[in-house]
Amino acid sequence: MTDHIFVGPFAKHIANHVKLKQAIGYKYVTEADHLVRFSVFTADNYSDAKELSREIVLDWCFKKSYESQANQCTRASMIRQLAVYMDSIGVNAYILPKGYYPKETRYIPYIYTDNELKRFFQETDHCHYVSSCPYRHLIMPVFFRMIYTCGLRSSEARLLQLADVDLTNGILAIHHSKKDNSRFVPMSDELTRRCQNYAAIVHPISKDTDWFFPGLNENPMTIGNVYHNYRRFLWKAGISHGGRGKGPRVHDFRHTFACHCLKKWVVQGKDLMVYLPVLKTYMGHDSFEETSYYLRMTADVFPDISIRLQGCYPDIIPKLEGDADETN
Repeated sequence: MTDHIFVGPFAKHIANHVKLKQAIGYKYVTEADHLVRFSVFTADNYSDAKELSREIVLDWCFKKSYESQANQCTRASMIRQLAVYMDSIGVNAYILPKGYYPKETRYIPYIYTDNELKRFFQETDHCHYVSSCPYRHLIMPVFFRMIYTCGLRSSEARLLQLADVDLTNGILAIHHSKKDNSRFVPMSDELTRRCQNYAAIVHPISKDTDWFFPGLNENPMTIGNVYHNYRRFLWKAGISHGGRGKGPRVHDFRHTFACHCLKKWVVQGKDLMVYLPVLKTYMGHDSFEETSYYLRMTADVFPDISIRLQGCYPDIIPKLEGDADETN
């Protein structure tokens, strides 16, 4: 766990707030990084402050000229949670009202068609060798197929170590994912064979602690590396991109996996009340609310099965709402 050093008049309260979040299961690392910056801000500008006043909160949350609306809302949310904690222990703190800053228009996940998936994966198969990243042409066809066919978050695939990939039984071990959850994810026979062939070339003498998808200097692939390759394959596959914040995104492979599973089960006449818990566990969701979100999305993307879904499950299909950076 990264050690964060907080300064300023609220250093002790910030440190205890972060410890509490982590004690109840949240990683709270990125948030802690932001709170370090907030502590420096208060040390520089409000070093004698005795309470977390409205002036301090609004001054910190003031929108920077270079930042997005979503980033401002994220910063405000973290300070609001800190204020709630401080108030709970008897320290005077201004609690920013929910929705004080308007959110950006919610991002609607992009659901790839079967044809688009076929074209995209064909382009990953055409990825060529480059000396600066010698395993790239071997990694990309497996990495992106794994994200889609296993419904993984990009970070879950990036941070797999060799010991996490059971090449005999075709099972992935996902450790410390969102909300610090862990789970086992079965792979298809086809993906397992691809992983076996890939590992035979890339990991003939590797250690269990080596990254399954290695980057440079014994590090895992970076988010930037994944994204730049993704955009190139997307362009070559003829799938248009709407620009920054518009998508499609790498994470939409996970959304597509969930919607395609639900569509297949509905068409096959499966009882979703039985299969939803399976999908919830497989995807590492913390609640059924996260999983049922995909029922609404599936109904919207595939209108031909919308009536069947509404007729069978009217009480568990939520409105398609969520944050702009929804990452179930």
